[in-house]
Amino acid sequence: MILSGLRPRLMAAFAAVTLLGAVAATGASYATARNTLLDDAQNQVMDPLKRRVEAFVPRLELPPTQEALDEFQSTLQANAVVVYQDKRSRSGFDPSTIVPAELRTAMRTSQTFLFQRTIVQNTPMLVVGIPVLYRPDDKGTLTASGVEVYATAPLTQPERAITGLAQAAWIGVALVLPLALALALFAARGVLRPVRRLGAAARALGAGKLDTRIDPRGSDELAELARTFNSAAEALEASQAASRRFVADVSHELRTPLTAMNAVTAVLDEDAPQLPPDTAVAARLVSTETRKLTKLVQDLIEISRFDEARNVLELDEWDIGQAVRDSLAARGWTSTVDTDLPEGITGRVDRRRLDVIVANLVGNALRHGASPVCVVLRPSYLEVSDNGPGIAPEVLPHVFDRFYKADTARARSEGSGLGLAIAWENARLHGGTIEAANRPEGGAVFTLRLPW
Repeated sequence: MILSGLRPRLMAAFAAVTLLGAVAATGASYATARNTLLDDAQNQVMDPLKRRVEAFVPRLELPPTQEALDEFQSTLQANAVVVYQDKRSRSGFDPSTIVPAELRTAMRTSQTFLFQRTIVQNTPMLVVGIPVLYRPDDKGTLTASGVEVYATAPLTQPERAITGLAQAAWIGVALVLPLALALALFAARGVLRPVRRLGAAARALGAGKLDTRIDPRGSDELAELARTFNSAAEALEASQAASRRFVADVSHELRTPLTAMNAVTAVLDEDAPQLPPDTAVAARLVSTETRKLTKLVQDLIEISRFDEARNVLELDEWDIGQAVRDSLAARGWTSTVDTDLPEGITGRVDRRRLDVIVANLVGNALRHGASPVCVVLRPSYLEVSDNGPGIAPEVLPHVFDRFYKADTARARSEGSGLGLAIAWENARLHGGTIEAANRPEGGAVFTLRLPW
């Protein structure tokens, strides 16, 4: 399974490194202690045996008699046997049943003691072999006499100690693991805390809070990343502020000439019947486009006020149903929109801004949906629905974005692309929300929820 997320990966890496270090250190300590225990056990057997062999050798005549072998064995004071060619001491064990064959073979040419650890009847045993050496003359070199001494000693106690040591080592490693995880969690928290702060700041910046900043702490790479984020946020905020000022300034500058143009186009509309046909069509086209441009400039001015936080609510107690009916009547939509607006539902709202919300939601349904368009009022919400093709799933998250007109499922928009954004801003100013969805039976539905 692949670990997902930085925290589990950090914890896994930290725990793995700690565990490997603990296993390596414990393994090395175990190996050293094991060798020490075995060496001590071997020395306790071999050192006394070697001294006794050396003490008896000067009295040994070669070739030895059976009595000499028996006497030699009796001086060893150990579980031992003395062997010479095909003879052995009458006391002691049978070498052929205990001494490993490879040890007996090595003893024929060895000039030093040998030992080997083996298992005899499920018991760990140490088998020691000592060759008896002699000099043929005073100047000769030491030569194997053919006399061999074999002794055994049980390793039960050292093995028990080694087994206990191994168990203690594994228990130590098991105890290190939770400690490693605790340390990993502590380290991960220290690393991930600034990462989480950076993630939260990035989400806030993406949500439009361009004044979001992070307090850089320390001088490491994460602090440098925080400073870089702050610089980028400052640049973005300055750029957007400049863009908003430009839009606001242009919109205000256009308002005066558009007022004059609207006055002129009103005269042209009145005189259109007396004008030549081609001139009349051109006059009506100019009049239509001038009204669209005027609506766009008005929307841009309204949006710029929201951006500059210059919009304030003028709250008063109103009958919501009556306010919605007045909004529909003012635009001549009473006969084209089905309503369910019970009386008696009142609330403190800004009447002008509620009118803007209703106008944009109903106007959007009439332009993009299909009849019948329905407006339903309930104590907790106002719902505007249509029977059109609905909103494409990929478009739903963007219906309240400014200038978003990528809806290919509906008729081409003739608006500014700001109507729903303005409605959403007015709802937010009231402390409410607008939700967009598709009805199961078809068509789009917009639900306004205000704290009335």
